[in-house]
Amino acid sequence: MPPRTRSPGGRQALRAAGLLASALLLLAVLCLSIAVGAKQLSPGEVWQGLFDSGSDGYTVVHEMRLPRTVLGLLAGAALGLAGGVMQVLTRNPLADPGLLGINAGASAAVVSAVSLLGVGSFNSYVWFAFLGAAAVSLLVYAVGGGRGATPARLALAGAALNATLYSYVSAVMLLDTASLDRMRFWTVGSLATAQAGTVAKLVPFMGAGLLLALALARPLGALALGDDSARALGARPARIRAAAMVAVTLLCGAATAACGPIVFVGLMVPHLVRALTGPDPRWLLPYCAVLAPVLLLGADVLGRMLARPGELQVGIITAVLGGPFFLYFVRHRKVARA
Repeated sequence: MPPRTRSPGGRQALRAAGLLASALLLLAVLCLSIAVGAKQLSPGEVWQGLFDSGSDGYTVVHEMRLPRTVLGLLAGAALGLAGGVMQVLTRNPLADPGLLGINAGASAAVVSAVSLLGVGSFNSYVWFAFLGAAAVSLLVYAVGGGRGATPARLALAGAALNATLYSYVSAVMLLDTASLDRMRFWTVGSLATAQAGTVAKLVPFMGAGLLLALALARPLGALALGDDSARALGARPARIRAAAMVAVTLLCGAATAACGPIVFVGLMVPHLVRALTGPDPRWLLPYCAVLAPVLLLGADVLGRMLARPGELQVGIITAVLGGPFFLYFVRHRKVARA
């Protein structure tokens, strides 16, 4: 007998069920992030800390763990979506938020602000990071050909700027040890500096980027077929690429500004998701938005548990997890090909 094939309706129902299961997994990780920290609290104390302002755990939960958890949720969704958009946009399975130099632009702007302008407040240099990311995105788009940009030219322009800017960052930090001391947690990638006020300032940028990226799912699906096929379907490749660049800039700029350059999240999650959804961006991007925070917050919780009463920064954990994944992917590239 020939093998049975699942109907399109059955595949859609299975994907929807998987997305619901992913959302439940995210909810469990959110609860774990609030419950686990350097200061040990029982489940009852955590519950009291959420709702009773007179309890011992109220300050810990509301001033430390809740902002950190919300930031991890937003930054994870931003990095995962940015990685998914970039892999579809560039048709490059190795694309991640660092490929176009956006993380490097944010880092260079922050290092310059700290070293040259004496900026010392997180609430101040976070905006330099965002402006640096936006400036590099515009520069990559211009160098890559503007309206005539192609995936290969965008990737090459981003790689060149990425190498140049990180060389500049390394040089400044080696020459200015005070800057290195002030930025050591930011440059490694961390959620530990999360504050409610800073998270609130970044929400509009991350929210706009998330909505724009999800709205581009169908146009990106047409663009993945090639420019000629996309035009035949009524899409406009130049406008889609420009809008995708804006979305990636908003997502990566805001996430990097708040947490530092966290690596591998935008590379790993789209590949893991593609094994569940296939290459269709209409399912790939929502899955990335849900599962990337699971990875980021899970790594953050793991870092808190491994080094109690201190912690390992989340950027270190994602790098340790991402290195073997990257090697595996290189050896089995056809498995994760878009």
